[in-house]
Amino acid sequence: MTHVFHRHTRMSLPSAARGDGPYIIDANGKRYLDASGGAAVSCLGHSHPAVIAAIKDQVDAIAFAHTAFFTNQAMEDLADTLIAKAPEGLDKVYFVSGGSEAIEAAIKLARQYFLEIGQPQRSHLVARKQSYHGNTLGALAAGGNQWRRAQFEPLLIDVTHVSMCNAYRGKITGENDEEYGERLAAGLEDTFQRIGPDKVMAFVAEPVVGATAGAVPPVPGYFKRVREVCDRYGVLLILDEVMCGMGRTGTLFACEQDGIAPDLVAVAKGLGAGYQPIGATLVAGKIFDAIRDGSGFFQHGHTYMGHPTACAAALAVQKTIEEDDLLANVRTQGQALREALTARFGNHPNVGDIRGRGLFLGLELVADRLTKAPIDPARQVHASIKSAAMARGLMCYPMGGTIDGKSGNHILLAPPFIINSSHVEEIVEKLGEAVDAGLAA
Repeated sequence: MTHVFHRHTRMSLPSAARGDGPYIIDANGKRYLDASGGAAVSCLGHSHPAVIAAIKDQVDAIAFAHTAFFTNQAMEDLADTLIAKAPEGLDKVYFVSGGSEAIEAAIKLARQYFLEIGQPQRSHLVARKQSYHGNTLGALAAGGNQWRRAQFEPLLIDVTHVSMCNAYRGKITGENDEEYGERLAAGLEDTFQRIGPDKVMAFVAEPVVGATAGAVPPVPGYFKRVREVCDRYGVLLILDEVMCGMGRTGTLFACEQDGIAPDLVAVAKGLGAGYQPIGATLVAGKIFDAIRDGSGFFQHGHTYMGHPTACAAALAVQKTIEEDDLLANVRTQGQALREALTARFGNHPNVGDIRGRGLFLGLELVADRLTKAPIDPARQVHASIKSAAMARGLMCYPMGGTIDGKSGNHILLAPPFIINSSHVEEIVEKLGEAVDAGLAA
């Protein structure tokens, strides 16, 4: 009997008792290798001494002080650290408690920016199909995953959704990557023109699409063209790096690999690595300046924004990533994991695509590799694979609805940045068993 309102009301879960590096140990002593970082959160594993010490030190000093009354040094230092490494033009950090809040803040900042500069007609948001940006109402409206949106549709603001960049599913016969990216950018421009270019305030996208599609990277050049289109029409570019950012793809910001800088970028999961709840919206100087020189006040806020203990934890996480050169390990082990996945699943009859960047990798499952036909959704293959993996002591992140919110299945892998070759071997061995068992169920 539990009084907790769990995510799934008919599921019995093991109880997490301890952490040991990349492993979680349940109350019965069973060990689970966390090959998904929870939901791409736990980038330093579950027992990092430097982060734990930083949390204890901050609580000993002061655990919380409301930001309507005080700033705090942990928040100031974390902001300095992030901006020092951020893409060009980003100059301020607005701290929140998670990814959905970070996206909400970005959307509201975009709206207020245009009010401040005398363009109140700009209120329309454009996003991408099959995207996920969070579960608060503004973030859910921005997201393009129909399964998550459906029952709340009457409550959501009107957002226009364009095609996502997915080479595996989206390229037409004979089309190369450059032509595909160009076609999508032209479609975005057509959308702006149809809505009215002076009415669009922002375009929001994940650089590498995570939970709803399975680590889908863009084709080369796509985001440079997107940036050009946004600039041409004075539209702000919001990047959602809640899942793919903070080193997950091998660079601190995922968009570094696309050679662009956004106007706003949301980060969260890898920022604090799960040791404390924290997220942030990094803001271009021009947006901050417009508000500072205009009304002087962003009409928004949360009780726990800039929480000293959360900021201290996140600062320790970011220092550890830098001091231990973990981005290099993300790239090295990411390549090793991808090669091992290809060796194990490259000729698997039900694995159509292996993709991603760094330690952010996905496998798309299909009924037929040639036609790319999805597995019957009624089989709930993703649920069977998750169950089979947990039984073998492996945490992975399988999802259904990969293609359109209903059809398709994928498995997302996002292990901690601290893994080594033995963990790569364990991940692939156990995942192979789990996939075969789940498909046979």
